[in-house]
Amino acid sequence: MKSGARKIIPPEVLLDGYRHGAFPMSEYREDPNVEWFSAKVRGILPIETFRVSKNVQRIIRQGRFSCRVNMAFREVIEHCADRDSTWISDLIIDSYEVLHLAGYAHSVEIYNRDGDLAGGLYGVSLGAAFFGESMFRKEAEADKAALWYCHQILKDNGFVLWDTQFYTGHLAQFGCTEVSVLEYDKRLQKAIRKEAEFKLSK
Repeated sequence: MKSGARKIIPPEVLLDGYRHGAFPMSEYREDPNVEWFSAKVRGILPIETFRVSKNVQRIIRQGRFSCRVNMAFREVIEHCADRDSTWISDLIIDSYEVLHLAGYAHSVEIYNRDGDLAGGLYGVSLGAAFFGESMFRKEAEADKAALWYCHQILKDNGFVLWDTQFYTGHLAQFGCTEVSVLEYDKRLQKAIRKEAEFKLSK
């Protein structure tokens, strides 16, 4: 590595972790290292039963937001990291930007009617599995709109696994549920053997 070059986690290392159900996290923004985690009980969003509130459905119908994919990846991940306590370090940001350039990390971007970035999410695709990493909002419901559009992408392109890593009460409103690590691994191995492209339908 050249002098002054920023350290990254190589894409092949990141992808190998995902293949084995593991994901990296840092302790703080300037943390120069990551630790690898694998939840004993895994959170997933079943694609066939995903749901959003009537209010979010109304916002989508009204066209209050528009969606783009992979147009502002770095901006999205930096917004996700911009909070008082974060596991998304500069090391993770730089590493996932390289993974994005390699075609495996993706951003779903939500723009308001003025063309400003209002919210979004990012994650990793491997085969027909999508690993959701983090989301943010600058305007009310923009993060939920990002989830709605992400669901459309996964459903339209034949994805079979939507991993959220952990189950949370917040994600439960969208249909998030828990599966055992054995069940998760079975679904994961099936998903990564199938091909799917993360793209927004016209």
